[in-house]
Amino acid sequence: MSISIEPFFEKSLDIFCIADYNSHFIKVNPAFVNLLGYTEDELYAKHIKSFIYEEDVMRTLQYGEELRKSIPLNNIENRYVTKSGEIVWLHWTLMVVPEDKLIYGIAKDITYKKKLEAERVEKLFELDKKSRDLKTLNYKTSHDLRSPINNIQTLVDLIELDEIEDQQLLEIIGLIKESSDGLKQSLDDYVDCIEEVDNLDLKIEEINFESTFKKVQSSILALINDSRATFIFDFSEVENVNFNRSYMESILLNFITNSIKYARTDVAPIIKISSKFEGEKVKLIFSDNGLGFDMNRVQNKIFKISQKFHNLEDSKGVGLYLIHNYIKDLNGEIAVESKVNEGTTFTITF
Repeated sequence: MSISIEPFFEKSLDIFCIADYNSHFIKVNPAFVNLLGYTEDELYAKHIKSFIYEEDVMRTLQYGEELRKSIPLNNIENRYVTKSGEIVWLHWTLMVVPEDKLIYGIAKDITYKKKLEAERVEKLFELDKKSRDLKTLNYKTSHDLRSPINNIQTLVDLIELDEIEDQQLLEIIGLIKESSDGLKQSLDDYVDCIEEVDNLDLKIEEINFESTFKKVQSSILALINDSRATFIFDFSEVENVNFNRSYMESILLNFITNSIKYARTDVAPIIKISSKFEGEKVKLIFSDNGLGFDMNRVQNKIFKISQKFHNLEDSKGVGLYLIHNYIKDLNGEIAVESKVNEGTTFTITF
């Protein structure tokens, strides 16, 4: 039985062509004609290089030399120029029939794919630039903040504490010194953390929940005292977790300051922090009795940058975004439950 392949050649959406050893087309299918916009006669009349994008001509002619040595070629790409001047990308499979001195080609139009790749590369360059700019800003900020902090520490050290009889004033000076020391240490840790991330070597170590909590608590003791916040913490079930120290301190700091910032006006903040095992995973549960928020309204926005759920002047919408990124960076999960005027509970799974 004789089977004609002509309908397959004519109706295919892929590009089929046959060329001779002199690099002239001797047969092309309608898909090729439609793509380039030339008539069949125009395609047959000129050397193949006449239709190829100038930068790809030499490379394409080299492909022809390899084909004449009976070497089939797969997965090669080049650009053609349509009659209207548009550049199109083609992905080729080429084979040769030496006895007939003919080259058979099958191609797909991958112009759209190439445009997407180009856009992707452009976006990556933009992101890389923004990342480098942000890193520079981080270093500059942390460096510039050291001078006023050092100045505060120096001024505190110049105070003759022996000459002060007011006990309350002594306590305030002590809190100022403790806060400035803590801030300087946080800046040092922050720079170390930037360098770790930049080197793709984020340090993971065993972190003690209670000691980390107490360190953070001590760094903002004046804020806590002023808010009349009460803490209830229980780390008896799980005392330690493997995590990044700077991340953990920042998580607890942001949770605590948020609970104080978004406390209800009619009750003092009550903040509960506990840890537990669930299977083989460690969970940290943080809850408060603050303003909370309507989960139905804000559920998909909670951890996004610059999202604000309460009309407070100093609200920047950054804290929860940072916490979410810290957890995700180390392959953890974070869940949230909240009700308006009843408080919020965050559960971190490490």
